Formats: sequence, structure tokens, C-alpha cells
Amino acid sequence: MTTTTCTQPGCTGTILDGYCDVCGSPAGAAPPAVAGVSSAGVDSTPSTVSRASSRLASAPMGSARTAGATKVTRRTGTSSVRLRTARLGAGLTTVPPQPAIDAATALMVDPQVPEDKRVCPSCGAAVGRSRQGQPGRTEGFCPQCRNPFSFTPKLTPGTLVAGQYDVAGALAHGGLGWIYLARDRNVSDRWVVLKGLLNSGDADALTAAIAERQFLAQVEHPLILEIYNFVSHEGAGYIVMEYIGGTSLKSLLKQRMRVAGRYDALPLDQAIAYVLEILPAFQYLHDLALVYCDFKPDNIIQVGDDVRLIDLGGVRRLQDNDSAIYGTVGYQAPEVPDVGTSVASDIYTIGRTLVVLAMEFRGYQSTYVASLPLVADTPLFQRHDSFYRLVAKACAPDPADRFASAAELRVQLLGVLREVVATDRPGDAAARHAPPSVLFEAPNVSDATLGWRDLPRLVVDGSDPQVGWLATVSVDDPTERLALLATAPEATPEVLLATGRTALEGGRVDLVDSAAEQLLAVDPWEWRAVWLQGLKALHENDGSAAQAAFNAVYGQVPGELAPKLALALACEASAEPDVAETLFEVCARSDAAYTAPGAFGMARIRAARGDVDGAVAALDLVSPTSRAFTEARRQRAALLASPGAGLPALSSAMTSIDGVGIDPVDRARLTADVLAAALEQVRAHGPEPTIRIGGHTAAEPSLRDGLESAYRALAAMTPGRDDKVELVDRANTVRRWTLR
Repeated sequence: MTTTTCTQPGCTGTILDGYCDVCGSPAGAAPPAVAGVSSAGVDSTPSTVSRASSRLASAPMGSARTAGATKVTRRTGTSSVRLRTARLGAGLTTVPPQPAIDAATALMVDPQVPEDKRVCPSCGAAVGRSRQGQPGRTEGFCPQCRNPFSFTPKLTPGTLVAGQYDVAGALAHGGLGWIYLARDRNVSDRWVVLKGLLNSGDADALTAAIAERQFLAQVEHPLILEIYNFVSHEGAGYIVMEYIGGTSLKSLLKQRMRVAGRYDALPLDQAIAYVLEILPAFQYLHDLALVYCDFKPDNIIQVGDDVRLIDLGGVRRLQDNDSAIYGTVGYQAPEVPDVGTSVASDIYTIGRTLVVLAMEFRGYQSTYVASLPLVADTPLFQRHDSFYRLVAKACAPDPADRFASAAELRVQLLGVLREVVATDRPGDAAARHAPPSVLFEAPNVSDATLGWRDLPRLVVDGSDPQVGWLATVSVDDPTERLALLATAPEATPEVLLATGRTALEGGRVDLVDSAAEQLLAVDPWEWRAVWLQGLKALHENDGSAAQAAFNAVYGQVPGELAPKLALALACEASAEPDVAETLFEVCARSDAAYTAPGAFGMARIRAARGDVDGAVAALDLVSPTSRAFTEARRQRAALLASPGAGLPALSSAMTSIDGVGIDPVDRARLTADVLAAALEQVRAHGPEPTIRIGGHTAAEPSLRDGLESAYRALAAMTPGRDDKVELVDRANTVRRWTLR
């Protein structure tokens, strides 16, 4: 059996038997392209205090830029491939398994709906409540709309439904009615679930049941509860579904609360892992032109290491403008009552569910029913800025500003998970090995300098009509290349992006603006145009404009590291060192490809404020396998040999460059500087025979010998005569006296 690496972005699995053992993708499945959306909801007030980049100035995009203009459709490049269930956490984190629940033990002993949960199925008014010490009625008529209600199970143990399903009892009461457990006498006595109507006389409930019978026959996905049949019994309809003996995430949260004695949210990495795993089910439904509508923690069940999407009662067609819409306050998108459901409204429910799973979201059904808490009031958002950006975008007030698809959300959520693991468990090496981004090339940095040219390049969109033609434009000279690009058969996005980049390299900033404006005129959500504007701002040393541009890009693709690296550079240039340091550190710890530029940036900022130890610790993040390792060790040695350094630091400085192939002149100069500083320390404070510096004991005779040799070696490599003489004089001056 041969094995190949999975091609899905963010996945570390291998194809073993036709499917990935981590994400479940079939062999050869193309990774989804990602379209950008705006960073709606992000506080745009600049701050020089907060380390959270979400509070920096941000360039307007999308609906904010167009001020209500007609929205354009963004490409998503999604795939309708079938995914099987896979290990939770995408290989980045671990989620505790949940044991299967035996069907016989899951039955309700006394099936009743609590009084505080009894509402009229027609108008939502409270019904069946206690009065004057008398218990509320389980059946009757709503005093507000006069429609009948009933909370009494219609099926009792021993009832045979449709001559096939032997009812064992009630499992639970849901939004659309009672849920029963039964044996399928026609199929090996397997356990099945029957879900009935809340009230057989309710027209909306009946319509929902008919809709399920029509829709769900075509739904077949390993992450979605399977529907077996639709039957009727004594005038009522029932959906027959597979029994999944697992634990819902709502029940899991309740269990944690009982143990802790307070609300105990899931660890953020686990919350993300659950949603990450279920997203292919949403993409599958959306590809069938279906929307789920009522996603919340109640509707994910975990069994062992697998999760399933259950309760398809609210599923409806995208084009359906007539049937009843089912949703839950606090999760449902604010536009649904006015314009109905959409892929964007499903994305909204996913974002809200993520927040509820990850923190105690007080007021999510009241104060924050259509918004998120402020970052300043939310420690989780402060610690994990990328997570906040992701849920802010998923839950943007304007549907057009949200992720365009579940596949797009999944790509970004994978990147956020990687960052969360790197932040919360910095020693976890698994988070450092990221597969290539589908949006940006890897940075190519081998030294400490970082300018706009060194930032990751955009990955070419292979679906652009002019990609083939662009491949024929192989001229390197910017002026000649611009002339050729002007003859393109069509000014597609890739042609405009290539024109902008080439103009920037040739110093034609006017053409950069023109290319960006043309891109945004066609698609106001085209974040690649704003990326181009950010590069131009860096080229012109306009740190504030670069900061605003890259902050906007970061807000649109929060799982990508390239915008964070660019924003860190812009913040460093515009007097926001604390924010820059935070972003550099996220880059350095999240992906080995970004470790060097992130570490160099951290070291620059820490050294500037006199934190030598912190700067050295940053440089120590660079791996020996990195192209930048030599430069990192050279910088490390230079920092440790700074004026006033003690003998231990000077010893460590020389150790930093042991066995490292740095330039011989740099090595000789650094050696001379370190030994000179050590000699000064010894003469001032006395020898330290236990310390060795570059092979020399920290005592005056040995250090003099070493320093003399270093000066003579440096003189031999110095071309200028005067410089040679000066170095030889230094060697003679430091040479110790000897008696012959």
C-alpha cells in the first residue's frame, strides 16, 4: 500500500486507502481557493497601548468601501467532494474521545417537557405554566393565538409504527417535537430514532416535516446523521433516522460546568477542532443548494473520536422563500427575519457557535444578540487576536462581509488553530510544520533585513483566464515587462496584480495606484489590491498607510501569517513596537517558514529597548536547519558582546559562532571585540579561571595571547595598508611581556 501526502491546506495527514487519515479528503481533491471579505466589526481606532492588532487603523473594504453599492459575487473555488470522518484536531491538537452511549440507557424514565420550556408552536407564547399552585397543563389551547398545543408523547413503549418500528420510549424533546427510540424489525432489529411533530395540528411543523422528507433523501455524507425513512402513524408524520449514541457539545459543556461549579468553556483549540471537523458537512449541504439554518452546540454529537451533525429539521433549500424558518436566538443571523436564510447566515451561526464553545459568552441572547463583546472586555480575544478576527468576520453584520463559503472558513480556521496551539503550547513542534499556503508563497529571508521586497509574494490564481499568457512574459527588466503587460488580451486580476508589482519594482507608483483601483472597482472585497497598496506604502516609507492596508488584509484572511508579518513590519516603522513584537512572535512560533523573519523582528525590537536577554531568546528560535541560522548566530554573538557584558555573556557570545560558517572577516572582528571586552573585565574585576572565552581562560595572560592573535589574523585579511598598520599596532600593544 502506497502513501502520499494530503494536498489540503493545513493538513498534515497522508493518503492511506484513498482518503486522508487526518482531514478525510479523498486522494487528488483540489484545495479550495479563498476569497477575501472585509474586516467588518473591527475597531479602527489606533492605539499605542494595546498589543492587539485588531485596534489598529484599518483600510475600508467591501461594503464599507462601496457604501451600499451592489455587491459582487466572490470566487470561492469550493469542492463538493465527499469527506469521511477523521481524527479530531487535524493533527495539531488532541480532543478527548467521548464514549458511546448504549441506546437502552438513553431513554427518558418520565418523558416530560419542563414548564419553562413550554411555548406555543404557533406564536411562541408561554403556555402550560403553573398557576396558583396547580401544575401546568401539557395539552390545551394557547391563550394568545388560540391554536392547540400538546407536550404529551404520542408514541408509547410497544407501539409499532408503520408495521416496522417498535417504539422503546422517548429520548428527548426538541424544537420540532418528541424524539423516540425504536427497533427496526425489518433491518436486524437495529436501533433507530423517530422524530415527530411538536403538534400534529400545527401547519408550520407539518410543512417542516414534508420539507425534510423531500430534502433529506438526497443527503448522504459521513459527517451528517443519516435519514432512513419517512413514515406516518395515526395521522402524524415521523422521520426515521440512525441512532448515534454520543454526547452533544451542549451536554459536554453542561458536564464541565457541573464538575467545575461554574461555566467552564472548552479549551480554544478543542472548540476550533470540533467546528473544523464539521465544516465539510456544511460545504456538502451548500453544494446541494441547502442551508442548515439552526446550527448550535446542541447539534454536534461526538462519539469516540468522530463528530456528526444532527437535527436536520431546519434544513431548507436556498431558493425556498415560503416554508417556515427555524433558528435559535443568539445564533441566528440578524438579517434572516427580513431576507431569509443563505450560506452567509449559516456562516454566522458557525461563528456564534465557536464563541459559545470557547468562552462564557454572557448576553449572547440579549445584549450581544447581534454583536460580539469588545476586545477590551474579552481576555480570550485579547490573547488570540486571529481568533477574534475570524469570528468577527464570520459574524459580520452585513452578510456580504462574511466568509464566502464553509471551505474558505475552514482554510482560515486551520491557520488560526495552528496559531492557537503555538501560542498556548509553544513547545509543540507539530504547530511549526505548516503545509504551503494557498494564498501566499513562503517568505525568503536569510538575514535580518526585511523590506517590502522580502515579504511573501501572492500565489497566482490558476483560474485566472490570462495565467497562460502571463507565463510567456519572462522579461526581468521592469520597464520592458510593463510594456508587455500593457498588451495583455484582457486586464484580468492577475494581469493587474502583475502590473502593480512590476510598477513598484520599477518605481512607477502611479501605475500601482491605477492597478489597485481597477481591481477594487470590479470587486470591492479584493484584498489583494489592498496588499498591493500596502507594499507601495512600505516602498514610500509611509508606515501608517502600510499599517492600515495590511491590517485590512489581516482582517480578511486571519489564518494567514503573511499579513501579520507585513503588519508587524509596518507597525515597527510607525512607532507601534509592542504590537509589532506580538505579531512577529506569532509568526516566529507558528510556522518554521516564518520563524527567521519573526525572530529577527522580535530581536530588533527587544534590543532597541535594552532587553538583550529577550533579543537573544528570540534569535534562539531560529533552527540550525534554517538558511538564516548563520545570521541569527552572528547577531546573537554581537548582542552578547555589547558594551558592559559580563564574562559569562562574552563566553556565550563566542560559543554562538562555534562551528557556524560565518564570514571569516566577521568572525575575526567579532572575536577581537569579544576578547578585548573580556580583557577589560578581567583587568577591572579579576580573573575567572573557570570561564573560557573562545578557547582562552578568562585570565589576563591567556586573553592577551588570544587578542593578539585575533588582531594579527584580522590584519592579514584587511586590504588597506593604513588599516593593516593600525591592527598590527593594536596587536603589539596588547601583547604581554615575556622574559627571555
